[in-house]
Amino acid sequence: MSRPAHDPRDLVAARQADAVNARVHAGTLTKSTAPVYEGLITRGIAFAIDSALINLVALIVSVSVGLALSVLDPSANVETVALAVGGVAYVVWSVGYFVTFWSTTGQTPGDRLLQIRVCRADGDVLRPRKSLLRFGAMMLCALPLFAGFLPILVDNRRRGLHDRVAGSVVVSAPVEGRTRRT
Repeated sequence: MSRPAHDPRDLVAARQADAVNARVHAGTLTKSTAPVYEGLITRGIAFAIDSALINLVALIVSVSVGLALSVLDPSANVETVALAVGGVAYVVWSVGYFVTFWSTTGQTPGDRLLQIRVCRADGDVLRPRKSLLRFGAMMLCALPLFAGFLPILVDNRRRGLHDRVAGSVVVSAPVEGRTRRT
């Protein structure tokens, strides 16, 4: 017994196959889907959220270490070494935070909250070396009174100098089932 040409079961199966295909290939940009590039304000808010998270963890760790050192009553040399180690650990933590998230999912927690994603121009996640390069260039962009971020305001793909150096773009990444706030 054959099915009619427009059997509803075939339509359901086709929709399910399309939904599975969309979920599997959600991380890649295709030529048929034009990405929505994100601007300066959204990116700045996401960065502020990430900075707050980084500093919150650093504060908790530093208070814990400070309490432990206050019980032990270390010498001045030990305190100096502890401060130097703490400073290096903070820098490593900050760099590692961004590089790890950009290289794995393309989204830091701040990016995920604002539904944006850092990726290569073809839609794939950045390699760790490119993520590290992007972070370093982002810090340099901030030095001359944040002038390195001004191209985001005029570039078609909303890329700052750090994005150009790393070959990255920041695109909208709405979560399935949630509507994006505009």
